[in-house]
Amino acid sequence: MSACSASQQGARTPEAEATSYWVPSSKTSWQIQFSGELDTSIDADLYDLDAFDTEASVVARLHSLGHKAICYVNAGSWEDWRPDRDQFLDSDIGNLYSGWAGEKWLDIRRIDSLGPIMQARLDLCKQKGFDAVEFDNVNGYLNDTGFPLSYRDQLEYNIWLANETHQRGLAVGLKNDSEQAGDLWPYFDFAIVESCFTQGWCDQMRPFLDQGKTVLAIEYTDVDVTLEQFCPQAQAMQIKVIFKHRELDAYRELCR
Repeated sequence: MSACSASQQGARTPEAEATSYWVPSSKTSWQIQFSGELDTSIDADLYDLDAFDTEASVVARLHSLGHKAICYVNAGSWEDWRPDRDQFLDSDIGNLYSGWAGEKWLDIRRIDSLGPIMQARLDLCKQKGFDAVEFDNVNGYLNDTGFPLSYRDQLEYNIWLANETHQRGLAVGLKNDSEQAGDLWPYFDFAIVESCFTQGWCDQMRPFLDQGKTVLAIEYTDVDVTLEQFCPQAQAMQIKVIFKHRELDAYRELCR
């Protein structure tokens, strides 16, 4: 079964009703950490943390310190270390994700089989007290997944993810997938991008910025760039950029 159309999935936009959940603003400072011991002393309004690796007590501690928390969910690829890895159908798991050991692309057309797994992940984010969700690898249609994914397939899946997140009272962020920003900004509350300054595609996020929606950016230290090279552009565009190690440990540099 292929994915249902957006209308069949009950598509709606945040603008269709008053939002009751927290959404980051253009002034929100942030941190993302997926490895090493979590450093809660970072002066950031918002922490981006892994759904499975973060305990509810950690989210509660962040809240007690005045921080908000984003729940990272990989929605586009299968990972062999996740506790729910055996719930995926073999037929929904495709080609290796180049450069990432133990990770393979998913057939995102199969909302019938992937949906319950992603809903359970969202329930986990909600149960742990997270304020928002960011979905990674939601541009499979541009990659060698092993499946004939189309632009429309990806659009329908991403809208479904956004609506499911809002139904749980959580904000939702679009991760990369800048090529669909013009179609997806009504459904997503903010965006997170990686290496858009060093790769030269930050302008593709204009649909979010033009609507006053926050764009959070990560640039990495393992390429031949410095903060000074992209900070003026980031500040002019009002994109909140941070400089990070590729392993996303506690290290963080900011534009001054």
